Amino acid sequence: MSSKRLERIRSVMQGYVDQKKIAGLSTMIARKGKVVHFEQVGQMDKESNKSMSDDTIFRIYSMTKPIICAALMTLYEQGRFHLTDPVAKFIPAFDDLKVLECDETGEPKEVDLARPPTVRSLLTHTSGLSYDFLEDFPVGELYRQARIINNADRTLEELVHGLTRLPLAFQPDSRWHYSLGLDVAARLIEIISGQALDQFLKENIFDPLGMVDTGFSVAPEEQYRIAMMYGLPDLCSPNMSMSKLLEAWSNGFNERIDVSATYPASKSVAFARGGHGLFSTTWDYLRFAQMLLNQGELAGVRILGRKTVNLMHTNYLQDDLLPYVIADPPAYGYGFGLGSRVLMNVAESEKPGSVGEFGWAGAAKTYYWVDPQEEIIGILMSQSMMQFEKPEVDFQVLTYQALID
Repeated sequence: MSSKRLERIRSVMQGYVDQKKIAGLSTMIARKGKVVHFEQVGQMDKESNKSMSDDTIFRIYSMTKPIICAALMTLYEQGRFHLTDPVAKFIPAFDDLKVLECDETGEPKEVDLARPPTVRSLLTHTSGLSYDFLEDFPVGELYRQARIINNADRTLEELVHGLTRLPLAFQPDSRWHYSLGLDVAARLIEIISGQALDQFLKENIFDPLGMVDTGFSVAPEEQYRIAMMYGLPDLCSPNMSMSKLLEAWSNGFNERIDVSATYPASKSVAFARGGHGLFSTTWDYLRFAQMLLNQGELAGVRILGRKTVNLMHTNYLQDDLLPYVIADPPAYGYGFGLGSRVLMNVAESEKPGSVGEFGWAGAAKTYYWVDPQEEIIGILMSQSMMQFEKPEVDFQVLTYQALID
């Protein structure tokens, strides 16, 4: 890669800071196992005038999901479950779920399941589950009333139990819808392994990969490294919705926010999640991503088999479920694998890349992708809650324009 062309990244990222859109960013690119770019711009704490650093710790929100998926698939490789297994095999209450549909008059009514949600449907967001902040189904309001995601004192078992008391948003496998499916998958890890989620991740993912700064809490003596959160209101706060976030964004809201009540840094007996909850660093996440690029192995330690990694990053969505969409615009050109997007059509995506590229993002403007064809990993970290600006798109363009071989 051209070092001169890589220099373009800093000025573009600095532009987001100078325009006061994002407080600070950390960007990293690895090519063929070597870090070719790693820079920080802006601040991790504006009020204390503290610069973003190379060991800053971030709340990675939904970038927790690919890690949970990889962890669950280690159990798959042991023959402990099949992707087609009904979730009810492990959590019997899933047998009693109903689906909340609207009748011909528009009134919601509960109907029986046409087919059961499976482990695969949890990982591909086709299970019928939803999220508190999404409003395109009536169950969103039921989630908000039940405080599904904003009670950090609730254990993972209690969270999933709460979900089983609510109807599904749609019939399983009938559409794609972003959801708490990975939280249920995380609970499956606990049930199948017999271990608490945090301990299972530590023994099977973090320690083997040398991810020393990743976990559901940060030691008191290391909390000074946690970046402060800025941007829109806390996505996980009570009664939050996409419409409220869009209204705040249109009104220019971009302030320091306290997310400690819904995403605590101090060790808690209760707080461990599958869809969000992890803290990590740019360096640590590189180690996880490099393991995936290496088809399951890093530095002589094998986490997953080669064919399992390929299985995870294969599109599972049929044509009538594409393009998938969380909030406009839809993810044109992408399908969805087990816990990650998968690029199927470069032209439709309207940004450079390669067929087979995969990755995901987090609510506080964290983002990563892996391009197996070019042997590229890109990671962008910030703490900007639900920022609708797109530095990650600029970063991806700037990465590929630096390729010269």
